[in-house]
Amino acid sequence: MAYRFSRRFGTGLISTACGFALALATGLSAEAGGRQSAPSAPALVSETPKAFTPPTDAWDFERKDVMIPMRDGVKLHTVILTPKGANHVGMVLTRTPYNATELTSHNPSTHLQSVLEGYDNAADVIVEGGYIRVVQDVRGKYGSEGDYVMNRPLHGPLNPTPVDHATDTYDTIDWLVKNVPQSNGKVVIIGISYDGFTPLMALVNPHPALKAAVPMNPMVDGWMGDDWFHKGAFRQVNINYVYEQEATRAGEEKWATPYYDEYEFWLKYGSAGAVGKAYGMEQLGFWNKLVSHPAYDDFWRQQAMDKVLAKEPLKVPVLLVHSLFDQEDIYGDLAVYKALKPKDSSGDLLYLAMGPWRHGGEIGEGSSLGAVKFDSDTAKTFRQEVLAPFLAHFLKDAPPPLTIPKVSAFETGSNRWKHYDQWPLESAKTTKLFLHADAGLSFSPPSAIEPALDDYVSDPKKPVTYRLRPFLPEYATDSTWGQWLTDDQRFAATRSDVLTYVSDTLTSPLKISGEPIAHIVESTTGTDMDVVVKLIDVYPDEVPAQPAMGGYQLAVSMDILRGRYRESFETAKPITPDLPLAYQFALPTANHVFLPGHRIMVQIQSSWFPLYDRNPQTFVPNIFFAKPEDYRRATVRVFHSPKAESYVELPVAP
Repeated sequence: MAYRFSRRFGTGLISTACGFALALATGLSAEAGGRQSAPSAPALVSETPKAFTPPTDAWDFERKDVMIPMRDGVKLHTVILTPKGANHVGMVLTRTPYNATELTSHNPSTHLQSVLEGYDNAADVIVEGGYIRVVQDVRGKYGSEGDYVMNRPLHGPLNPTPVDHATDTYDTIDWLVKNVPQSNGKVVIIGISYDGFTPLMALVNPHPALKAAVPMNPMVDGWMGDDWFHKGAFRQVNINYVYEQEATRAGEEKWATPYYDEYEFWLKYGSAGAVGKAYGMEQLGFWNKLVSHPAYDDFWRQQAMDKVLAKEPLKVPVLLVHSLFDQEDIYGDLAVYKALKPKDSSGDLLYLAMGPWRHGGEIGEGSSLGAVKFDSDTAKTFRQEVLAPFLAHFLKDAPPPLTIPKVSAFETGSNRWKHYDQWPLESAKTTKLFLHADAGLSFSPPSAIEPALDDYVSDPKKPVTYRLRPFLPEYATDSTWGQWLTDDQRFAATRSDVLTYVSDTLTSPLKISGEPIAHIVESTTGTDMDVVVKLIDVYPDEVPAQPAMGGYQLAVSMDILRGRYRESFETAKPITPDLPLAYQFALPTANHVFLPGHRIMVQIQSSWFPLYDRNPQTFVPNIFFAKPEDYRRATVRVFHSPKAESYVELPVAP
């Protein structure tokens, strides 16, 4: 410092600085000689307590975190929220891999409804009913002990351990009814998606205190039509779910790519297996099971919940909740309904509700989805008129009679609720809607004098997208993943590799209730192919009440079949090039009215990217490991002649 000062202000400061330094040194030396050491300064005390206990006097509920022991000694983290003043009330249980603490802490508040207002809580119904809310981390996730296995199967060939979701639910309910003094000993298990799968598992050897189950949009059959495959085509965009669910117990590892548009990401890597390898997915147990079981073998059949429950007696009342526009699990709950219906001999155990919602949309606001409006809050109607009375009947000490219909089904198009005794409707008659030349579509079969086929070139390097680009990750901040099933399909209709067939304008309403069945005769110059079929409601060119809907193409039902499984889901088989073959498969259930002034459209294409992995169109043993050179262009021909009819069977109802 003295040197810098002298350079700046002159040498006169040097002697002054040196003298000051000498005096300072002398003083310090004298002080040191007078005592052994200077007293140490007191340490600052941390202002943060080791554990903070918030005051709860203003809360309208009490919160407890407990560890409930299972029969094998593993303890499961469970959150219990009890309304203050509650006495002898029922409990609503959810078992989840999605963090019980977060699902019971959606908003900082002193009010229970605000705390629950979010995913997997029908908060209004639970709070208005005065029920105790219980949410539990499944074993191996977040605060629970034990090992995590995706959709842990029942004890048996796929699970040699003595514990599964059925036993864990039984042990949990047993503990709850013995240790929650405010309860009346009645429990209903409820949940969405994975949390809807666990209520299905609870139906196996159910605890006597389990009075009802409400599986909403449950994961049922991961190969046939829910999260992982649709009839053999792999839903590759769900790879990030596997990554985040299994990489860590508490989901700290997050999936990330350097692409804003995931279309480019998936094209770069080619096969889903190549993506898995690049992202270290071979470290994850469930990923290895996925790539090892591309066909519908025992691994999938033995854990499909509709098949599991078909072997079990139905002892507990069930309310299945289905979303007509479920972008994730559109197959499962109706498959379970089919399996359970024959077991409901008394007619008072099985109920079904269907609404125009996305995955989980029944607990949100249900007046619209994307651009499509439904004229009322359909989700609120369901909660107030179906779910609330169902829970009250099975949880209250003095239960009101259960007067809800066996089937509550919202009818899209006409936008009204309908009540039925069963599903599908006995009055629905199978009616063939035939493809014709010149992009025609009618209920009359094709004639021998019209051209017999149409064709297009399917190029894996330019696959048909499942919606307009760019593609954001499903749950990115700006993602509209939840509404893609209601997207306007005009973006696809303009492509040269998508065939469209359109009916004349309808002069009277046409109602369909049930599963449309695609029966399309096609040939390909390749040795494998995918078949995508869409049933679409084409709006009039002008819609005065909502101008943006003019000419809108609303998909009523659409799905995909991997061609190698045309003859058998269990065994992949190459396709003979240039041989016309029939590809027949069910499309998702619809309950829809095509109104007068509308037209019906069928679209056919060979890719649905990047939602599903690309078929290389060359037969390889396992498409997960297809190489770049396996992906080849192919010419696809669609036939519509008297000897090779292509059509969609519609379940036409009065």
